[in-house]
Amino acid sequence: MGEISFTHLHLHTEYSLLDGANKIKDLAKRVKELGMDSVAITDHGNMFGAIDFYTTMRKEGIKPIIGMEAYIHNQDDLGDKTTKQRFHLCLYAKNEVGYKNLMYLSSMSYLKGFYYYPRINKKL
Repeated sequence: MGEISFTHLHLHTEYSLLDGANKIKDLAKRVKELGMDSVAITDHGNMFGAIDFYTTMRKEGIKPIIGMEAYIHNQDDLGDKTTKQRFHLCLYAKNEVGYKNLMYLSSMSYLKGFYYYPRINKKL
């Protein structure tokens, strides 16, 4: 039986503020050690590490998958400050348009939806 390839699609780095411990350079080395040819980044509510992740993984010959674990607010009004309730959803960029959309969502989550966490909703 042949080897089964595996790709982590839900991974936090040092850029997941207060949540992630993986340093991107160390992560690239470990991914190579494990024989993986691709890996995703899904930091909590931000895209701060996307460029560092992309360039480091490419340099190591690993396919980088850019994503973000978004905090979803279930109210129509992102400015609502009455509830901290939120849900998590991993979003991934399929191409450059998807990357730009993730950057937009990340930016708006801080500018319009921040309440304890950078939140987005389905209207955004």
